Formats: sequence, C-alpha cells, structure tokens
Amino acid sequence: MRVAHFDCFSGISGDMALGALIDAGADADAIRRSLASLNLPIQVEIEKVRKGGFRATQVRIEAPDEDTHRFLPDIEAILQRGTLTPPQHDLALRIFRRLGEAEAAAHGMPLEKVHFHEVGALDSIADIVGAAVGIDLLGIERFTSRSVPTGHGTVKCAHGLMPIPAPGTAELLKGVPLAASPIRAELTTPTGAAILTTVVQEWVEQPVMTVERIGHGAGRREFVEQPNLLRLFVGTSELGTPNPELGTGSDQVWVLETNLDDLPAEVIGYCFELLFAAGALDVFSTPIQMKKSRPGVLLSVLAPEPALPALEDILFRETTTFGIRRYPVQRHKLERRPCTVETPWGPVQGKLGWREGRPPTFAPEYDDCARVAREHKIALRDVYTEVRRAYESSAKES
Repeated sequence: MRVAHFDCFSGISGDMALGALIDAGADADAIRRSLASLNLPIQVEIEKVRKGGFRATQVRIEAPDEDTHRFLPDIEAILQRGTLTPPQHDLALRIFRRLGEAEAAAHGMPLEKVHFHEVGALDSIADIVGAAVGIDLLGIERFTSRSVPTGHGTVKCAHGLMPIPAPGTAELLKGVPLAASPIRAELTTPTGAAILTTVVQEWVEQPVMTVERIGHGAGRREFVEQPNLLRLFVGTSELGTPNPELGTGSDQVWVLETNLDDLPAEVIGYCFELLFAAGALDVFSTPIQMKKSRPGVLLSVLAPEPALPALEDILFRETTTFGIRRYPVQRHKLERRPCTVETPWGPVQGKLGWREGRPPTFAPEYDDCARVAREHKIALRDVYTEVRRAYESSAKES
C-alpha cells in the first residue's frame, strides 16, 4: 500500500503542504496546469530554499488583493470550471466543505451563509487545489500524521485579534492529538488543518512503513528555535495490503473487545469519538447478557495494528474495563473511491464500491445528507432517495 506520513513538528499551512508534496515527487508542472485551468489571476512561484540549514521547497502564490469574500457556492463554481480529474475535484471540494463546516460551527450559522475569509482568498484556493492534485499524483492510499502543534499567542484575522488556535482551526482539530510548542506564532493555519484532517486516517507519532522519499515544505516565517518545515514521508506499508491467499480485495486488521456493565451510555458514546480520532476503522456496541444475569455492552473496535496501543490506552483510561481482548481478522472488501453527485441542494458526497466484472455500488455519505436535511428542513430519507436518483441519472449519462 502506498502511504504517507505528515511530520508536522513545526505545524502545517496550505503552502507548506503543497511544497512538501512537490518536494516528495508530485509533478510541479501538472499542478501548475491544473491551477491555470481555474482561470484565476495568480502566479505560482516554486523555489528551493534553506530553512534552518535544511533544503526545502517553498511555494508562493502571487495574487492581487481582494475586497470581497466568497461563499461555498463560489468556491464550487471555481472548481467546476477547472480540468481537475474526478478524484482531485472531490478531494478539493471535501477540504473546502470541511473548512466551511468548521467556520459554520465556530460562528453559529448555516453553512451556506459562511464567508470564506482568509481561506477563500486566491492564494488559499490555489494551495488547497494544488494539494488535492499533488496527493492524487503521488497515488497515496493512506495518510497518517503525528500530533499537531498549534503554537500560542494571538493571530490577526478578519474578526480581529484571536487566541491561537483561531476558532475555525480549533473546530477543525477536534479529536486530533495536539502537541505543545514553545513557538509564539500560529504554526497550524485553518487551510493546513483542513487539508490534514480531511486526508489523515490515523494519528500516530511514527507509523510502520518503508520510507522511499521525504518531502520538505517550507513555511514563510523564520524561527530561532527550530526550522519552519513540514516533512512528508512517502513510502509503502504492508499493513492493509492485499493478501495473495485471500484475493486482491482483502487485508488483515485487528479487533479489540471488552465487556462493560457499569458505565453510563454517554461515556461509551464519548469513547466512540476518541477511538475514531485515534485511528479506529470502525467502533460498535452490542447488547449482551453477562454473568449473574447482568445486562451489559460488548464494545468492539476494528483497527490497523499500529493503532492498537493508542486505542487500548483510551479504553483503559475512559472505561471501567479490567481487560481487553485482541485478535486479528481477515477482511474481504470492495475497491472504493469518493464520488460527488449534483442534487437540487448542491453537491453531495458519496462513495463508490466495486469488484472486477460487477457494476459499482453507490452509497451516500450520511454526514453530507444529514447536513442537507437540516439546512433545508426536509426528511433525511428523502435526501437519500434524491442523492441515489442523482447518481443513477449521472451514471446513465456517462
């Protein structure tokens, strides 16, 4: 499996992410062509620099100052007119939607009314789209990241001085392990946090992988304490790769299980959030009958092997368990990719799953459908029906 690991010891911004992807081997000319297809008044400058004595790639997006702010439909229209491939378009749109949802939560307003302030500026649009294209070009199947330092102090934004992390960044980093830093500056920007939290599937200080390339993306500021760099390790991992004995759509994962009979239901629900954020592939509970006829809950966690120590720490810390069972299991699974469909309420996310020789199966994403249902005050089942109909219609046309 092709994997990549973000070593964001000095934080992450959109230009740092794009620089690290190019430095790790993403075709800079292909990224330039994709950005040019958006017809934005920008210039992309890519150069080799030294940060704290280390070689790195720095990306600068030169763009005119603007007095207007964009909304999500404006961003979607910009993406639509480009020549991005479907995976590149879907990933860029997911990053922007994640940004919008975070800002909506921070400001307490509907998503469609959110102004994309700094993150809707031309340079941020180019950083996000460029990163989505770079990720696709590198063929990364799985991303991990170390804990994220935000820095400290204050930062000037559209609403005045705010403490670091800014509200939007803080929303994006919910459930993400944060790291302390002595740097008095904004190390992790909203754009960087959105890219990171959209693609990362596991938060681990050091993943199990064979490193083939290391990309260095340079930030613009200079720090005395450390180099202002983002490192991106790119390579391969045996974890989750197909097992020849089982077929191309198979892999091995682990199951953690524990029986609980003296824990409030809301604590179990809270554990779900923590376990998913720490790299669990799935978490579920099953009603069981325990000894002495006590009703209880079987809490089960499906996870890759490197995530097991962190997941077990959560279970021991947050629950009353005295022991956890663990065992490997083999999975047979469909090939899959994200898929966006156009509906009367705008683009809605879903995913396609398929096996060789069989037509694909489409599944709408619950979070996106629930967002549409809440915003437009319609039944969730009606949203699901319309999204599936929209996919079937687009599939016939193609």
